[in-house]
Amino acid sequence: MSYPAGLTLYRAATRALSPLAPLALKRRAAKGKEDGERLNERRGRPAQARPEGELVWIHAASVGESLVALSLADALKTARPGASILLTSGTATSAKLVAAQAPDGVTHQFIPADRLKYVRRFLDHWRPDLAVFVESELWPNLIVETARTGAKMALVNARMNAASLKNWTRWRTTAAWLLACFDWIGAADVRTAEGLTGLSGEDIEMAGNLKLEAAPRAPDPGALAAAVAAVAGRPLMLAASTHDGEEALILDAFEKARAIHHEALLILAPRHPERGDALAKMVETRALSSARRSQGAAPDADTAVWLADTLGEMGLWFALKPAAVIAGSFKPGIGGHNPVEATRGGAAVISGPHRDSFSDVYDAYEARGAVATAADADALSEAVQAVWRGEGPTVKAGEAALAALSGGAMARTVERLAALLEPDPEPEDEH
Repeated sequence: MSYPAGLTLYRAATRALSPLAPLALKRRAAKGKEDGERLNERRGRPAQARPEGELVWIHAASVGESLVALSLADALKTARPGASILLTSGTATSAKLVAAQAPDGVTHQFIPADRLKYVRRFLDHWRPDLAVFVESELWPNLIVETARTGAKMALVNARMNAASLKNWTRWRTTAAWLLACFDWIGAADVRTAEGLTGLSGEDIEMAGNLKLEAAPRAPDPGALAAAVAAVAGRPLMLAASTHDGEEALILDAFEKARAIHHEALLILAPRHPERGDALAKMVETRALSSARRSQGAAPDADTAVWLADTLGEMGLWFALKPAAVIAGSFKPGIGGHNPVEATRGGAAVISGPHRDSFSDVYDAYEARGAVATAADADALSEAVQAVWRGEGPTVKAGEAALAALSGGAMARTVERLAALLEPDPEPEDEH
């Protein structure tokens, strides 16, 4: 099989670097970036047997994509009751999330590192009937080798920001070759549909954004009652899914707001809970009293910061109806995070200016006054206080934005995937 030059170079490079892969994985595990007890899965050695019958494999990169994958798995189990679902992801955080929320009939494994030996070993064991890739997780060896097995392939909820599309344009021939491996591609937004159409030379369907329909996990009633009692009606600022380099600005904004609203409480929920120790030290250097959720601590009346360094509880924090600062948007290169769960939880939405990955969603929010945008600590502090005064963006406006955006994406996607699982029609006899 002949490959375009870019793909040939990639495959040659990964083949040459393969001897270093075990060491790289061990180093990542030592830094907490891999689950050390499950490294064999990253090497393509499965921990479980393949179930009998039809197998749908869904791959989601990290936490956000895994939430979509879980909702998609639920819908597919309804459409294809006899099918088993293999759900793979690449991060320890997403693995914990899937373990906590996966429905019956869904098996989680870590995706193998994109080395030929690992990928082939993985595929030889699982032999999927349908491989579903979520959003933009396009590892070349994984795609090429999956296509070689003859499995049907789909790319769902495809989302690419302007920068990603520009990068793929530099490797247009390789991009077109990889995209041609998929039997169906469903784009989450118009920009991606148009961009992938230009790259592939095929009409890409604008199927709609699955994240708008992925069912949020309801918080545990007991945990919610305890949290409501702990915050005791105080003005709440939630910093949701923060990244390294954002917390200083957020803490600056909170301190400005707290100078006026002395009883205010910041719930600081990092994207990666393993950063809890570093964030606790950061809070301590500011002489702010804190309580750490991971240690079972709850705030008292004098606590300034509740460090929510736990996994899978974002729905709990949104349900407290705070001024929700959706992070990942205060420094370039991250792309922002989705505000949908905040709106569904009853929180007012505030964001930084860097949210290219969800520009369509935020455009709808902006059009309906459902988001306040703040670029610095002063503006962020004022936006939070406006919500506390009842003058900022409202949940009702966010719900109106979601109603305008939603277009039956889940039903459409499941219909397309189920069709791929049907046997190909027999060719007509010409005689």
